[in-house]
Amino acid sequence: MINLMSKSPRTRSIAARTDNSAAGRKPSTVRQTQEALDWLKRHGTRANRDGMARYAIPSANAFGVSMSDIQALARRLGRSHDLAAALWNNGWYEARTLAAYVDEPAAVTPAQMDRWCRDFDNWAICDTVCFALFDRTPHAWRKVEQWSHRREAFVKRAAFALLWGLTVHDKSATDEPFRRSLVFVERAATDGRHFVKKAVNMALRAIGKRNRALNAAALEVAKRLAASAEPAARWVGLDAARELTSLSVTRRLAKHRATKLER
Repeated sequence: MINLMSKSPRTRSIAARTDNSAAGRKPSTVRQTQEALDWLKRHGTRANRDGMARYAIPSANAFGVSMSDIQALARRLGRSHDLAAALWNNGWYEARTLAAYVDEPAAVTPAQMDRWCRDFDNWAICDTVCFALFDRTPHAWRKVEQWSHRREAFVKRAAFALLWGLTVHDKSATDEPFRRSLVFVERAATDGRHFVKKAVNMALRAIGKRNRALNAAALEVAKRLAASAEPAARWVGLDAARELTSLSVTRRLAKHRATKLER
C-alpha cells in the first residue's frame, strides 16, 4: 500500500487509506489508476496547457500538469507494471507520461514497446518513454535497429531518441553497438521531417560525446553528411560537426580520458 499521509497535501489523497489494518494489502489497479487520474486532473492548469502548444505538444487530451509534478507523483506511487499498462491505455497525455516512470523495465516486452510506439503522437511522449523506460529494457538495442527502418514519423524518431538515451544510460555498453548505429544515423539523415531529423541529429551528437573514439567516428559521419546534396543530411552533419568539434566537448572528452587513465 502506498501511504502518502506524511507527504504534502498535494499528493496525500492518492494513497490515503481509511483502514490502517489493511496496510498489507495493495489497492486494486483500477482504484490506483482512477486516483492517479483524479490527482492529475486536479493539478492541471490552463497555463500549462497553453504552454504545451508553444512546444508543439498537442493539448486536446491533456490536463496541463507540469513534468516535475508528474515525476513527484511517480516517485510516490512506485513501480508497477500493471498500473503503467492501465495508465497508458487511458490515453491522457499525463497518464501516459506517468506510465513511463512507474513501469518496470524488466517487465516490458518487445510487443509492448511496439504497441506503445505505435501510439506516439508527439515528440514529448516519444522522448519521455524512450529516455525514462525503453532504454532501460533488455530489448532497447534491437528496437533501435528495427524502428530506424520504419516510415512512421514518431516510430522512426523513437529509434533515435532511444539511441540517444542509450548513450547516457547504458554505462556497460562497448563502443561497438554505437559504431553500428552510426549506419542507421547516416541512412536516416536524409529524412527531412522536422521531428525525425532533430532526433537523428541529437543521436549523432550524443554518440560523439560519449568518448574520444566515438567522437572521431561520429565526426567522420557528420563530415560526410555536411557535404551531402540533401538539405536535411547537410543540416544534420553541419550542426553535429559544429558541436563535436567545439571547445566544450573537446575539453570534456579530454577530462573524461584523463579520469579513466588515473583509475
